[in-house]
Amino acid sequence: MIWGIFKRDMCHATRNVIAVIVSMGLVVVPALYAWFNIAASWDPYGNTKALKVAVANNDKGYKSDLIPVRVNVGETIISTLHANDQLDWQFVKSDKAIDGVKSGEYYAAIVIPKGFSADMMTLFSPDIKHAQLKYYLNEKINPIAPHITDQGATTVVNTIDKTFAKTIAQVGLDLASSILHYSQSPQMAEYMRNLNGNLTTMADTLSGASQQVTSYSQLLGSANDIVDSTGKLLASATKAGKQAQNALKQGKSGATSLTSAGANVTSSVNTALDQVSGAFDQVAAKVNKAFDAIGKDSDTAASQLATLSEQISSGESLYDTYITSLNHMRESVEQLPDSDSAKQALLEAIDREITLLEAAKGDSQKLAQQLKDASTQVTQDTAAAERSRKEILNRITSAKQSISNVRDDYATNVKPKIDALASTVSTLISQTDSMITQLSGTADDLDDVTGDAGTNVTSIRSTLGAIAKKLDSSAATVKELITKLETGGNAGDGNSDGGNGGNDASSSDSGESDELRALATANASTLSTLISAPVALHRVSVYPIANYGSAMAPFYTILSIWVGAIILCAMLKVTISDREKAHVLGLGDTLPRIAGPSGPGNASRWGLRLDHEYFGRYAIFALLALLQGTLVCLGDTYFLGVQANHALQFLAVGWLAALVFSNIVYTLTVSFGDIGKAVAVVLLVMQVAGSGGTFPIETLPKFFQMLYPFLPFPHAIDAMHAAMAGSYGNEYLLDMVYLALFLIPSLLLGLMLRKPVIRLNNWVSRNLESTKVM
Repeated sequence: MIWGIFKRDMCHATRNVIAVIVSMGLVVVPALYAWFNIAASWDPYGNTKALKVAVANNDKGYKSDLIPVRVNVGETIISTLHANDQLDWQFVKSDKAIDGVKSGEYYAAIVIPKGFSADMMTLFSPDIKHAQLKYYLNEKINPIAPHITDQGATTVVNTIDKTFAKTIAQVGLDLASSILHYSQSPQMAEYMRNLNGNLTTMADTLSGASQQVTSYSQLLGSANDIVDSTGKLLASATKAGKQAQNALKQGKSGATSLTSAGANVTSSVNTALDQVSGAFDQVAAKVNKAFDAIGKDSDTAASQLATLSEQISSGESLYDTYITSLNHMRESVEQLPDSDSAKQALLEAIDREITLLEAAKGDSQKLAQQLKDASTQVTQDTAAAERSRKEILNRITSAKQSISNVRDDYATNVKPKIDALASTVSTLISQTDSMITQLSGTADDLDDVTGDAGTNVTSIRSTLGAIAKKLDSSAATVKELITKLETGGNAGDGNSDGGNGGNDASSSDSGESDELRALATANASTLSTLISAPVALHRVSVYPIANYGSAMAPFYTILSIWVGAIILCAMLKVTISDREKAHVLGLGDTLPRIAGPSGPGNASRWGLRLDHEYFGRYAIFALLALLQGTLVCLGDTYFLGVQANHALQFLAVGWLAALVFSNIVYTLTVSFGDIGKAVAVVLLVMQVAGSGGTFPIETLPKFFQMLYPFLPFPHAIDAMHAAMAGSYGNEYLLDMVYLALFLIPSLLLGLMLRKPVIRLNNWVSRNLESTKVM
C-alpha cells in the first residue's frame, strides 16, 4: 500500500514540465537561502577597513623644568593610527568629527583633549589626574558597527598605556644604568684610591709622631742635659705634624668626594621609590578600568584583576631581596667594636628599615589577595564587587603610604648615617689637626723654659705622655676607617679579597652588584617593553574553523533545511484523496459509498490503514527533503568552500536533519492542518533564538537555556560542527542520536494519537469553515 501511494505520487510529480520545475524549485530554494546567508557573512570582520572613524587631536603637549623635552602624546597617537589599517581613520578637526558622527558620515569619533599630555604627566605630581579620550559613537546606524569601533577605540587606549609605561620604565632603567656605570668609572676608582692613600699616610705619620714623643719623654728622665736636644726633637715632631696637616688636607678632599657620591646615591634611591609609588597609581587606574567594565564584559574584568594580582604577587621577591641585603649589612655592622659610638645608631636604622619593608610587603600581599578575590566576585555580585573596588583602592593607598614611609625613613635615618661616615673623617681630621697645633705650641713653650729644665721636666713628660696617647688613638681610628673603606670598596668591585673583616658582607654585596651590572648591560628598550606589556598572548586554536562563514554555515544550513520542510508542506498535499485511495486499492476511480465521508482512514476496511496513508504520502516528502539536504550540504562544501574535515559526516548530518525536520513538520500538518503549519513556523522562530547557533547558549536568557536541550536545532548544529572541525570522543555520535530521538514523539503523534487528533482537527475545521472567512 505504501509503495503504491509513493509510485502514484512520483508519477503525478513528474507528469508535466510545470510539476518538474516546481519539484526542482522545492529542492533548490532552501539551498539558495543557506548559500546567500553564508556567502554574505563569509568574512565581515575582515572588511572593517571601510568603517570610517574620525580622529581629532587638540593636544597642546607638555613641557616643564623637570622634563625639559616637549611631550605630545596626541601626536604620537596620530602617527600610530596613520600606520593602522584596522579601520578607515579620518583625521579631521574636532567640530567636524562630532558633526560627522551625528550625521552618520562617521561611525564613531575619538577626540584628544587639549590637556591630554599634561594630565598624563601628573603621574609625577601629588595631584594625579586620569587622562581621558572623548569617544563619540553613533549607535543607530548599525547594531554591529559600534562593537567594532569600540574595539578600535580600545586598541588606541591600550597603545597609549603601553607607550607611556614603556617610556617611564626606559627612563628609570637608563638612570639606574648611568649610576652604576659612574660608580664603576675610573674617576670614582681614582677618588677611592687617593682617599685610601692619604688616610694611610696620615695614619703612618701619626704613629711616627707618637713614637717620637714617647721616646723624647723617656729621654727626659735620664738626664737634664738631654733638654738641649728637645728643640731638635720637637722641631722634628713639628715637621711631622706639618706633613700630617698636608695629608689631612688631601683627606678632606677625599671626604668631600665621598659626601658628593652619597648625595648622588640618595637622589637615585628617592627617584626609584617615587617610581614605585607611581606604579601603584597605574595599578589603581587599571583596577578602576577593570571594575568599570563590570556589566559590559565581566569575564574580561575578572581576567584583568587576576592578571594584576599575579603581577603584584610576583613583585614580592623584590622586598625579600632588599630585606636579605639589609640583614647581611646588619651582620657586618655587629662585627664592629662596641666602643664605636655609631654602631648602635646604625643597627637601629637598619632595623627600622627592615620593619618598614616588611610592612610594605604585607600591604602588597593583601592587595594581591584582594585583587584575586575580586576577580571571582565581579561575575557574581556587582554590589560586592563595588565594595571590593573601594577596599582595593584603600589598600593601594596603604601600599603607597608604606613606600612613602620607607622613603622618609631613608631620608631621616639611612642618609644621615652615610653623611656620618664623611663626618667621622672630618672630625678625625679636625681633632688631629688640633693635636698637631698643640704640639707646635708645646715646642714653642719649651724653647722659653730650657733654662729651667730641671724644674719643668716632670710637667713636660706628663704633657708628652698625654700627647702620645692621643696620637696613638687617632692613628687607630684612621686605620679602622681605612679597613671600612677597603671592605666597602671590595664589596662594590666584587673582584678583590675585601681586606680585613669583609668576607660575608662583601660576598652578599658582590652578588647584588653582579645583578645591577647585568641590568646595566641589558638593552633598556627591551626591558622597558617587557615592563609595559609583561604578558604576551599566544593563541592556540583547538578545533580551528577557517573563517566566519564556515563558523556560521551549520546554523544557516540547519535553518534552511527546516525552512525547506515548511515549504514542502506548503506546496504539497499531505492528505490522500478518495480517488487516489481507490486507484491504489484497485477499486476504480471512486471508493464505494460504504466508505463514508472523505477523510483519513475511510478506506481501512479494504486494507488501507492510517499508517499506510501516513508513510505512503510521507515517502515523497522524505525524498524531496533528502534531496534538499544533499544539495545544500554539497553546495556548502564544494561551491562555497565551507570547511568540512569529515565531508561524509557533514552530509550525514544534513540527511538526518532533513528526515527529522520533514517528519516533524509533516506530522504537525497531517494532524492539525494549517494550524500545524503555524506551529512549525513558531518552532522555527523559537529555535532561531534559542539554538546557540550565533551566540553561546550561556549568554541567552534563562528561559532559552532551559529550553535548549528540548529543541532539535542545537543537536543538529553541534553534530555539524563536530563533522567540520573534529569530534571530542563520541560527541558526533551522541548528537546524531539525540537528533534522531525527536522522531519518536513525531511518529507517536502521527501514528498512535492519529485518531483522536483527526476528530479534533475535523471539529476545528468545521468551526473555521462556518466563519466563511477562514
